[in-house]
Amino acid sequence: MTESLRQRILQFITEALSEDVGPGDFTSEATIPATNRDTARLLVKDVGVLAGVEVARMIFEAVDPSVEFDQRMQDGDLMHDGDEAFYVTCNSRALLRAERLVLNTMQRMSGIATLANRYAFEVEDLPVKVLDTRKTTPNLRFLEKWAVRLGGCHNYRDGLYDRIMIKDNHIDAAGSITAAIEGVQRFFKDNNMVLPITVEVRNLVELMEVLQVGGVDRIMLDNFETPILKEAVAHINGRFETEASGGVTLTSIRDIALTGVDFISVGALTHSATSLDLSLKVVK
Repeated sequence: MTESLRQRILQFITEALSEDVGPGDFTSEATIPATNRDTARLLVKDVGVLAGVEVARMIFEAVDPSVEFDQRMQDGDLMHDGDEAFYVTCNSRALLRAERLVLNTMQRMSGIATLANRYAFEVEDLPVKVLDTRKTTPNLRFLEKWAVRLGGCHNYRDGLYDRIMIKDNHIDAAGSITAAIEGVQRFFKDNNMVLPITVEVRNLVELMEVLQVGGVDRIMLDNFETPILKEAVAHINGRFETEASGGVTLTSIRDIALTGVDFISVGALTHSATSLDLSLKVVK
């Protein structure tokens, strides 16, 4: 784990606990002696890919530095109903402060990792990379993209700042694909910077314009029917990276991959993942 990721997780934990605990967990304060310690286990009640264990450890360390964390499974492990991911022993009040944040985070991350794993499985024997998108939960993108990686897929850009992506609205606002690409090149020159460039095309006419203008790294073929997508890949003929996007599903991704595209971007990895069932119960 990089230091920058660690700091982002710590900031997330601070803000999430503040949201949930507010001025105090009055139920626990009213019912549990301040010095009590308890042990709880994280029980898996679903099938999929486990994610968020390292975040859970950091959450417990934040609420009780004396925590004992007995980890039984790793992030990225396949999990089954009845598996035990970890046992945790700490101050009882701290345990209950952390409980919901741990579960919410792990259930969400595990759901994403599991869905990503299903997409990756469909094309694992083909030379294509499945990418996530920016269709993420605000302020949780770094965790959701981490879960995508744990599931076996790949991250695209982190935000608006680390790749140029000329999409339909940019093209329409600029006036044409040519104007948009030329504007990027001027921007790079004026600001002494370089970033990879993706341009989205909606049909073969727009594709031909990109092939004539050039000046990009990747062509995103958006919502192309499979036969037209295959034709487009043949026209590009390796001159640029190719990416398919738009409405990709588990049932369609293999046919899309068989057209020869280099990348397939799937917004569903994050915006349509269902949280998995996990529980954290005190051991008595």
